[in-house]
Amino acid sequence: MLHIKKNDIVKVLAGKDRGKSGKVLKIFPDSGRVIVQGVNFVKKHVRRRKQEDQAGIVEQEAALNISNLGVVCKRCNRSTRVGTDILNDGAKVRYCKKCKEVL
Repeated sequence: MLHIKKNDIVKVLAGKDRGKSGKVLKIFPDSGRVIVQGVNFVKKHVRRRKQEDQAGIVEQEAALNISNLGVVCKRCNRSTRVGTDILNDGAKVRYCKKCKEVL
C-alpha cells in the first residue's frame, strides 16, 4: 500500500534534493515512483511538434522513488511516517505517527 497520495506535501529524505519539499503532482504505483513539484529537475531535449512550439532544452521534474519521501504533517510541520486506522463509522484514515493527527 502506498502511504503517499496526490496533493500531499512531502519532504525529500535522500538524494541530491534532500531537505526540499513540494506537492505531489503524479504517482506511478506500479514502479513506486512519484513526481514532486519543484524537486528533481532534469534537462530534456525537446523537438518542435507544432509550428508554434519552441524546440530546445527544457527543464522539467523527474520521478523520485517513493522510499526517499516523507509526508509532512500539517500540525507538527515535520516529515513523519504514516499510519492507518479505521474509525468507528468504518472510514479508513491516515494519521501522523508523531502527533496522531489525521492527515
